[in-house]
Amino acid sequence: MSKTVRISLTLAVVVIALLAGQWIWSHYMYSPWTRDGRVRADVITIAPDVSGWVTELDVKDNQHVNKGDVIFTVDSTRYKATIAQLEAQVESDRYSLELAKHQYERRKKLSTNGKLVSDETAESARIKTKLAEAALKLSEAKLQAAQIDLERSVIRAPADGTIINLTLRQGNYVSKGKSVLSLVKDGSLYVTGYFEETKVPMIHVGQTATITLMSGGKPLTGKVTSIGKAIADTNTNGNSQLLPQVQQTFNWVRLAQRIPVDIQLDSVDKNVNLSAGMTVSIHMNQEQEQ
Repeated sequence: MSKTVRISLTLAVVVIALLAGQWIWSHYMYSPWTRDGRVRADVITIAPDVSGWVTELDVKDNQHVNKGDVIFTVDSTRYKATIAQLEAQVESDRYSLELAKHQYERRKKLSTNGKLVSDETAESARIKTKLAEAALKLSEAKLQAAQIDLERSVIRAPADGTIINLTLRQGNYVSKGKSVLSLVKDGSLYVTGYFEETKVPMIHVGQTATITLMSGGKPLTGKVTSIGKAIADTNTNGNSQLLPQVQQTFNWVRLAQRIPVDIQLDSVDKNVNLSAGMTVSIHMNQEQEQ
């Protein structure tokens, strides 16, 4: 092989290497893509609205449920007794109101006909009637609240979905308002990609994206639904006087911040197993300008 041919081949290899390096650099720096993506979902935390012992547990971990299905039941003995007590109180208050109305009407007539009783006595009877009415409304409201507690001793699924992280067991004591399990809502899976701020100008709402699962398989597709408008800034923390605590050091190597971008998935094949929390790579499809 002549010297000229060798030099030509060497130069060609160098040029190809430079072009390939430039393409890789441009793709890495300016193409809107990221390996930092996660599959996410709408997760509903379920907490009882009443306290008590769990008498029945009707679901298992990772079980699918429909909206309205019973998940678990809290002991309702105390709530039934409260309702019985308040029903008796309501009945008593009704009789008290009836008696107060009767006394008021009688004193009102006596006050009108010949002033057999004073106006003050008649007015007192009227006020007692109003107090009896208020007492009846109060006891009826308490009864209604107790009936709500009894109804909510049966905890039902708020939406179609899958039960997650079920550690609750029959016999456990649950407290009002304290979450005991989670439900992943059906059809709520989406992807959030964290893109470097230098690539955000090349992303817009409605842009199509190609999503590749870390587990492999056929890529998924989707569209951008939103771009994050704010991320945490450590310099915004304040001290006891609400003054900003600015960092005393500055790193000469500045790393691009990552901005969350939400992507709604297109229809996903039933054979694809998607779980919230999975890692994905995302590549934004750059559309040609019209």
